[in-house]
This record gives sequence, C-alpha cells and structure tokens, in this order.
Amino acid sequence: MGVAEEKMPAAAPPPSTTIAPDRPGADLRRQWRTLGRAMLVVALLTSPGVFVYFAVARDLHPVRALLYTVLAVAAVRGVMEVVARRFLPTPILFDDDSDRARRKDATDRRRWWTWRWWVRLVWRALILITIVWLLRTVLLGAESWLDSATWLKDTLTGFWDNPQNRQYLFVLPMLFLVNFLILFGPLAAMGIAQIKSFEPGDANWGVKLDDVRGQKEAKEEIRRIVALWQSGERFEKAGGKRERGILFMGRPGTGKTMLAKAIATSFNCPFVSIPGSGFAQTFIGMDAVIVRFLAFRARKLARKWGGQCIVFIDEIDAVGMRRSSLGTGAQVEGVRQPHLHGPDGTLVPGGDMVIENAEWRDWIFDRRAPERRGPSRAVQAFNGTLGFVVPGGMGGGMGGGLALNQLLVVMDGMGEPPYFRKLVVGRVNTLLDALWIVPQRIGGVSLRLPPARPRTEQIYFIGACNVPLEALDPALVRPGRLGRHVLFRTPTKEDRRDIFDLYITKVAHEPDLDTPKRRDEIARVTSGYSPAMIEQVCSMALTVAHHDGRKRFGWGDLLDAMGTVEAGQAIDLEKMPDEERAVAIHEAGHAIASHLFVENSEASRLSIRPRTSGSHGLSVTVEKAERFIEFRDECYSSIIATIAAMAAEYVFYGQNTQGVGGDLWSVTYRAEQMVGQWGMTPPTVLLVDGPGRLRTLDGERERREAVEKRFEALGRSILGRGAGEQMLGGGLRDPIKLANAGRIVGMAFCAAYHVMRVNREAVDRIADVLVERREIYGDELIELLDEQGLVIPAIDYELEASWPTL
Repeated sequence: MGVAEEKMPAAAPPPSTTIAPDRPGADLRRQWRTLGRAMLVVALLTSPGVFVYFAVARDLHPVRALLYTVLAVAAVRGVMEVVARRFLPTPILFDDDSDRARRKDATDRRRWWTWRWWVRLVWRALILITIVWLLRTVLLGAESWLDSATWLKDTLTGFWDNPQNRQYLFVLPMLFLVNFLILFGPLAAMGIAQIKSFEPGDANWGVKLDDVRGQKEAKEEIRRIVALWQSGERFEKAGGKRERGILFMGRPGTGKTMLAKAIATSFNCPFVSIPGSGFAQTFIGMDAVIVRFLAFRARKLARKWGGQCIVFIDEIDAVGMRRSSLGTGAQVEGVRQPHLHGPDGTLVPGGDMVIENAEWRDWIFDRRAPERRGPSRAVQAFNGTLGFVVPGGMGGGMGGGLALNQLLVVMDGMGEPPYFRKLVVGRVNTLLDALWIVPQRIGGVSLRLPPARPRTEQIYFIGACNVPLEALDPALVRPGRLGRHVLFRTPTKEDRRDIFDLYITKVAHEPDLDTPKRRDEIARVTSGYSPAMIEQVCSMALTVAHHDGRKRFGWGDLLDAMGTVEAGQAIDLEKMPDEERAVAIHEAGHAIASHLFVENSEASRLSIRPRTSGSHGLSVTVEKAERFIEFRDECYSSIIATIAAMAAEYVFYGQNTQGVGGDLWSVTYRAEQMVGQWGMTPPTVLLVDGPGRLRTLDGERERREAVEKRFEALGRSILGRGAGEQMLGGGLRDPIKLANAGRIVGMAFCAAYHVMRVNREAVDRIADVLVERREIYGDELIELLDEQGLVIPAIDYELEASWPTL
C-alpha cells in the first residue's frame, strides 16, 4: 500500500459579518419571559383560595373580596419578581433594537421597583415590630410577636385618632412655613419686584427694528432669528432645531437693550426683563427662587398670549460668570490699552492727541460703562438692619452660583411636560402595570394614560453683556441655550451718520443740516458718541435754539450742544496770551503732521480748551476706513504726527515745554512695539544730491551709516527711557532694539522739524485762528489745513544745517 494520506484540517469558515440571531442576551430574555409566565400562572392558581378566604372566612362583600384577591395575586407575583431578580441575572437589551422589546423591558422594570419598594417597606415594618417585641418581652415578660404587632398598631391608631395630635402635625409645618415667609418673604418680594413683565398693549416701547441704527449686521442676524422663532413649527418639521437663546455682546451704549425692545415690539409677544444683579440675594437659595419665579411668570404669559414669550436678562455677566471663578474675587475687566489715557483716550498720558479707530472706540465705550448694579436698596437696607452685608449670599458666599445653576436648568426644562401631570400619569400607569393582570392594550385601545406631552409654550432668552465671551460660563453660552452670539460694535463714522439720520429728523432743524456734506461732517466730529449721546445732542441743540428765540437749530447750536454734552471734558479758563499761543502752536503741529503724513485719517477737531485730564488742548483725527493691520510706514507716520508738536515748539521757541512729556511716552511705546514686537526696522535713509536725485558716488554705504548714527543719537536723547524700560516691560534694554528705536524716533523728529520749519507761516496762521476760535470742527478745520498749501520738503541730511539742535 502506498503511504497513508494524511487528513488535512478543514479550512476555518470566514468570520460572519452578521450577528447570530440566537445571542446570549436574547436567550436570557426568553428564559425570563418563560419564568414570568410561570410565576403569574402560580399566582392565578392560588387566587380562588384567596377569594374564598376573604369572602367566606372574613365575610367580606364579593366585590371587596375580589379587589383584595387581585391585590393579593399582584403582591405574590411582585414578591416572586423581586426575589427572582435578587438571585438571577437581569436581561439586557444592548443587542436588541426593537421598540417592542424596550417597552416590555421598561414595563417589567417599573413593576419590579414598585414591588421592591413595598417589600422593603414591609421588611422594615417587620424589623420594627420585632424590636418592639424584644423590648416588651424584656420589660413586661413573655409576649407573643403578634401581640406586640397589635400593640404597635393600636398605639399609632390612637395617636392619629386624637384630634389634638393631628392638630400638632398640621400646625408645626404651618408655623415653620410662616416663619420662613416672615424672614425670607420680604427678600423674595424685593427680588421678584425687579422682574418686569409687559404684555402686548401694556407698554408702547416706541422702538422698531428700523429705529435701531448703526448695527446693520446685528439687525440682519436678529431678523433671521426672529423669523425662525415665528415659523419654528415648519422649521422643526423640516428637521431643524429652533434656537432658544441669543447673547448680545458689545460695549455699553451700543444699542443692545434698545434692540431687545425692538424685538419685543416687532414680535408682539410678552416681554419679561430682569437685570443680572436682580438675582443677587442676601441668603443662599433665594437667587434660585428668583429664577424659578422668572420661569413661572414667563410660562404663564406664554400660555396667555399664544405660546411665546421673550425673557431679557440685562448684564447677564452678573449671574453668568464662569463658576470656577465665583467666590474668588476675580474681576473681569473690559479692554485695557496701555497707550490710551484719560477720559478722552489720548495717545499720551494726560495728553492732547486722539485718533479715532476701532481700538479707541472700544476703549472710550468701556470708560463710559456704568457701574455694576448691585442688590436693590431695600435689600441693602435689610442687610444694614441685620448689621452685616453679604454680597454673595449668607453662609459661604456662593456669588450667584445657585442662580446660574438654576438658570441653566430652567433653560433646558422649558420644553418638559408639566411636573404634576407627568407625576399623575407615571403613578397611574405604574400602578396598573404592578397589578400584572391588567393588559396594556386590548385590540387597538390602550389601557394606559398617554404620556404627558412637553409644554407647547416657547420661551426665548436674550442676554446682554459687555464682557468677553471667555468670561461667561461655557454651559451658558453653548448651543441650545445662549448659543447664538450677536456682536454689537461701537459706532463708526458711517454708523453715526445713520444714527443722526434717525434722530435729527425728529427735531426741527435748519435745512443746511440735511445736505450730505454736513451730515458727513456731523458724523466725523462726533467721535466716540453713542446712540444715546447723539439723541441727547439733537435734543439739546433744539434747547439752545429755543433759548435764543429760534424754532429750529443749526450747525452752531449743534456744536454748542456737543460742548454741553461733553461737559467735564473741556472747561474754560483764562490763560496767559503767550501760554495760550504756545498751546495753539503745539496742537497745530499735531494737526499739520497728521494731515500730511497719516493718509488714512482726516482732521475732526482742534481745541485749546483745557481738559479735565490735565491737557491744555486736543487734536482729534478720524480714520477714513476701518483698518485692522498697519504697515511699517503707517506706524512711522503716526510717530511723526505725535512728535510734531515738540518739533513745532523747537521751530518757534528753540526749546520745548513739559507738555511734550506724554508725546515722548507715546512715541517711545510705539517705537518699542515696532522693533520689539513687530520686527520692524527703521525706514531706509535716502541721500540726495540736488532735489530728489539719489547719490551714486562711491562710499554711499559709509555715509548712510554715519547719518543713521546721528539719527540714533538724536532719537535716544528724545526717547522716554523711563517709559520704555519700566512701564513698557523693559523692551528697550536690548542694545540693538534700543538703537533701532532711537533711529526711528530721530528720523521722525527730523522729518517733523523740517515740515514745521518750511511751513512755519502756515503753522502761525492756524495757531492764530485757533487762539481766536478756541475750537475748530470738521470741514472748517480740513478747509483751513488745505488752504495753507502745506508741503513736505526734501532734506539733505549730510548738511550740518539740516540737523536740529536740542
């Protein structure tokens, strides 16, 4: 025979990509269903004997005996279920996605935990009776266990049958409630009083979406959101999710509250408002009560007025700060710019030069921010009578944490079913399930109460704050709560023009103010004005005209009103003529250099009226277009405009005043930023041979280096070293950075000096007009600068006469 053929192992079957229908979980569920049916059969088989016992032995009415029998059968089945689940593994549904199986499992679990509760109750009662039996046996001698149970039952029944005891059980909780209301009721009432609700027709806000000017992007975003609110049902049917909240972010005075009122007016629905400080209460827990009452009032108004209501929380940062920082005393401040100073936001400390840009507007609006409103006066008075003040809550200072937590719960729970309806439905269905013998359905008819539906009213939240988004709790500003963020910017020149178009038409004025040129001028000279300030200026200008017996106001009245609105920023003081002229020359130097070198700006105001900041004058320019980046030449031009006032003083007086101290601080800071932060080098030095022709002789590099050394020496003598090394973090301690910064400042001073020298007569004329007028605005100032024929000379820096002497 040949070699026996070796059996080869059969190839392993490929792994199945489907789950076998007979899984361990499914098998366990089948076994449980079989066990459950068996336990129910056992209970039903014993039911006739139970019925006979109640009907014959206990002589009960057949209906009553039948009811007791049903309860007994259900109890036996329930106890068997509890015991079975105690010792047998519970089936899981992880591998079964059928709705029927899940509903069956939920029903079984409800039955289980219902009878488990009764089993535990009976078990604890048996333990109590046993303890009583043991004590009575020790104290009174031998006694049966049933006698102890009877004694305990008779004792409890006798206590309840005594009317005086029942009165105590009722009176004691009432006394506790009355004392609670006496102590906390006034505080709760004062907090609730800050919740203002307005129904359609109650109050005429007088504000429409068209009345909100200067926030075009924000208004367009709001239109989309409100349209979504009004047609939310169709949107949800299409698969979308309706927005529940909006967060208005922006500086104070940018129109957040006004737009909220416009939404309430246009939406024609109830409007509930509360300041963020309204949640601040003396005792812990009262802030959560205020939040719950706010939600209750909003739901009530929504049910009354078609199912929608708007809740507006102003200064929501008072309650919505990050919970990790609550109680730590940490303060979140607005934008702080180290190079803007005083109430005017000048570029120099206590100085006289303002450039309107987005950064300056944000800064000036932050300066005008109102102080955070604290608890109401009544709450403060109550604290005073107690002899203490607890800002964040009594007993640990929660700092609004409970209010924030409750507010988050309220925002998530607005669409939940009513509590009591859900409770009744759940208890009734659980009782029917626990009886085991009542089926869930008979044919197509359900024998259970339908689930409680979510509330149909829609509550929309609008929050307003003026702090960075990072300062707010992430849980508050996430999608689903205040997930839509609308940014309100500070009004630009075009925004202010739009705002004036609204308010100026409401008051009587001269036709001259309706021309496009004049409107543009008005928008330019009102740098940093908020919508409220613009409205006030228009009204006050009419007051000035009426005081003079005129029915309409004009350009001069508007300027007078601006001076009144800005009262406190500028004051009238008599000064020595020579001192006043020196200030005028100083400001004229700023204005001329800005007009010549800073291309993206136009003059707005020139003044020699003393300011409360300490400066004796002011030069304001406005960016023609919003800029977010700057090139080196633009940074260098701003340094020339700043140091030009010192150059003008040297041209006219051969020396400078102490008024240039702030200017030097500013140019030092700017130069340090250029060389230390932004990697900018000094501009290239151009050597000339004759008007405008570059030198091409040998040794040009050596000559250029020599000129640069002189620029560096000149600039280092001008730099505000104290500011550069101490206040600015020591960025100029590096020798190379210091040399480059000195070269930049030296070149800027030389350029400004020669402009002042060549245009000396123009500086003199502008100073004369300024001394006479004290303030020059808008187009008049631009025309005055244009009329002077200002020029920028070409300088040969290899000539000794080209170098100013300090």
